[in-house]
Amino acid sequence: MANIKISDMTAASSASGGQEFEVNESGSTKKVTGTQLSTFIRGNVTLGDLSVTASAAELNYNDITTLGTSQASKTVTADANGDVNLSEELKAKSYNETYAAVTSSSAATALNCETGNAFSHTLTEATTFTFSNPPASGTAYSFSLEVIQDGSASGYAITWPSSVDWPSATAPTLTATANAKDVFVFYTRDGGTNWYGFTAGLALA
Repeated sequence: MANIKISDMTAASSASGGQEFEVNESGSTKKVTGTQLSTFIRGNVTLGDLSVTASAAELNYNDITTLGTSQASKTVTADANGDVNLSEELKAKSYNETYAAVTSSSAATALNCETGNAFSHTLTEATTFTFSNPPASGTAYSFSLEVIQDGSASGYAITWPSSVDWPSATAPTLTATANAKDVFVFYTRDGGTNWYGFTAGLALA
């Protein structure tokens, strides 16, 4: 096979296992196929050659059938929404909840359950609350809400969603003094069809 510059060769439209390549074996020019080269590389190139410190078994920990779920002897992955569903118990030394402050506009306050489990709202007007995006029915979800009156003791009122069931079917009366803080807890297990509301504390400093 005559020597030829690579730059003088005609480029192939694509690579395939049946294509042939020129190699030098002990001073003799021979040909190998793409399939032979692929077999050689798979059998001789190690993860260390690629500067990968994990073992093949460790890399396979990520091979989970369905993203967002847990699987025995695998790492935990999140789905496209960032959700993780564990099939067994979770034991943590400590955990944190995401906090979000919600505001009102045109006498309406939207509380999106996807954004956290701890919320606060400083009243600037009388407002009607809506709770959106709780987990689907069959998954329990709860959140706390700190309601803060304005500094002028305006005594603004809140209209709660009709789906909230308060003890004795009676919504609590908000503390009306300046900067007063009332804390409430809400719980659902049926996708928000029913919310159970509880007073955690009134007239807090």
